[in-house]
Amino acid sequence: MNKPSIINYDKIGSPALGYITIAENERNVPFHIKRVYWTYYTPQDVTRGGHAHYNLEQVIIAVSGTITFTTEDVDGNKEEFILDSPEKGLFIPKLIWRDIKFSHNAVLLCLASEKYIADDYIRDYQTFLEL
Repeated sequence: MNKPSIINYDKIGSPALGYITIAENERNVPFHIKRVYWTYYTPQDVTRGGHAHYNLEQVIIAVSGTITFTTEDVDGNKEEFILDSPEKGLFIPKLIWRDIKFSHNAVLLCLASEKYIADDYIRDYQTFLEL
């Protein structure tokens, strides 16, 4: 997979008891997970992201609220993805620019293919466009 895509995860349970959704290495996550992090309390008027990665791949899940991703690949193809359910994940391969908007009290869960490496970030949009 070399373009962003939605992964639909199974929702197990019932309205009476609640639900569980499971993500597993290389089963329904297309890579081995090396890092997990979450972001929260992001103000609605703030746009996060503004970067791409040379090697890192991610699956992003909105465990609460709504998170909107605008992505762009190195060929200039842009897409918008709305994450509004905890059983929906967004796979983001390497070399994808992303901008992220959060609803009030949204919580973003990230499953990452690599540990944090500062040099893996492409933070300058012009540098990204030159790839």
